[in-house]
Amino acid sequence: MKYTENISKRINDLLEKNYDAEKGYKKAAEIVDNNKLQQFFKEQAQNRYDFGHKLKSEIKNFGENPDKGGSTTGDLHRTWMDIKSTFTSNDEEAILKEVEKGEEAAVEEYNEVINDTTLPPTTKNILTEQRNNVQATLQNAKQFEAVLS
Repeated sequence: MKYTENISKRINDLLEKNYDAEKGYKKAAEIVDNNKLQQFFKEQAQNRYDFGHKLKSEIKNFGENPDKGGSTTGDLHRTWMDIKSTFTSNDEEAILKEVEKGEEAAVEEYNEVINDTTLPPTTKNILTEQRNNVQATLQNAKQFEAVLS
């Protein structure tokens, strides 16, 4: 596999995770009652949509094609959120715990790609900015959880 294909595949993996996160945040916004939390989830869905567009552009810059859609894992995670919300009466604290779990995994995945020493500086900057945003979102989710508990 040539270099640009390899980098594009790794960025496509991040793109897929951002599709999943966007869908998950939209779903979370639908099932919570707290207006501030609902707005937070909507903002994060928009952020992930924006992240996706930047990642698509970066993949195209490598001369490759971005993937479409989300992952099976993401679909399963959203389904779990549906089931969990049914049994917990839309327990916002439980939803936040799932958000935190997803964001922690996202930070790890971003770090894996960012730590690639062959990554072009422009790509590294985009990914670092997105990772930092995800870390801030994780902290905000933990703050919401602390207020709710």
